[in-house]
Amino acid sequence: MSLERSKAYTASGVNIEAGNALVTSIKDLVAQTHTKGVLSDIGGFGGLFRPDTSGMSSPVLVSSTDGVGTKLKLAFRFNRHDSVGIDLVAMSVNDILVQGAVPLFFLDYFATGKLDISVAKTVIAGVAEGCKQSACALLGGETAEMPDMYGEGEYDLAGFAVGLVDNDKLIDGSNIKVGDAIVGIASTGVHSNGFSLVRKILEKSGLQGDDPFPGEESRSVADVLLAPTAIYVEVIKSLLRDMPIKGMAHITGGGFYDNIPRVLPSQVEARITFGSWDVPPVFRWLKETGELSWAEMCQIFNTGIGYILVIPEEQVEEAINRIQAFNHKAWKIGTIAKRQDESSEQIQIDFAGQD
Repeated sequence: MSLERSKAYTASGVNIEAGNALVTSIKDLVAQTHTKGVLSDIGGFGGLFRPDTSGMSSPVLVSSTDGVGTKLKLAFRFNRHDSVGIDLVAMSVNDILVQGAVPLFFLDYFATGKLDISVAKTVIAGVAEGCKQSACALLGGETAEMPDMYGEGEYDLAGFAVGLVDNDKLIDGSNIKVGDAIVGIASTGVHSNGFSLVRKILEKSGLQGDDPFPGEESRSVADVLLAPTAIYVEVIKSLLRDMPIKGMAHITGGGFYDNIPRVLPSQVEARITFGSWDVPPVFRWLKETGELSWAEMCQIFNTGIGYILVIPEEQVEEAINRIQAFNHKAWKIGTIAKRQDESSEQIQIDFAGQD
């Protein structure tokens, strides 16, 4: 673009040349995520994707959208921008995975007041890494420079994923029954929910980003709090091929109490034994410093379980062994029981022996 033509826009605070330079600099990153369904390169008005529906009797598209939330405030504070893009992808692909859908492609939205090409490229490199972990294509996106909309050095992220599942293999929890087992897969930490409270507790503690994290002396506060959200696509895709998964839940905002009931039939409840998994030190620190109960923690955070499966009891050992083969820890954390009555909560957590 002619500098003469773009100078009026530049005078208003929007650098068109910087935006074009960013697009050029990320083309290789985006190309690394492309799968065989991609029909277009980055830079067009819309991304083109031809899904492979062979072998499907009734293909269904599943989509989800999300952001990273106020976890970004810590990325700004610690000047660490390499993992929030992974968080962005994880929040959407894990959601569509719950219904048995395999992610096809992802689109992102990056908005800032003044475009810093280095920071933006680092963020988008994280998005590309999340897509690679999900085996889905980064099909396109949008970079918006909006002067006066954001504080200096700040940005916002949003994105959405589209996946595909055969209607006959759609997982909706409808055949969950009494006696089924609940298997939990480990989280990598706080993931991307509850950070308004995390930041408040961090302020109360007085800890700084470079300080060793309490109970994890080999990692800093920034390392622990900005650890990227786990992406479960690879392991769940493997299980879906030949294991009778009846229901799944991604443990996000609302913790155990809000997410697990979303996949349960009305006549059953989930009974969870708290502490039947390894609770990471970050959650014990949040509980103690924030003066919270474990029930409150399970309402807000994942407390160490990022994803759950409901499967037949006889499949538990095989499922856990296969999950661990993908380098995810897993445990049987509960069972499905008959619901006490229609007005009772559909999740009961036993905190006996927990302090």
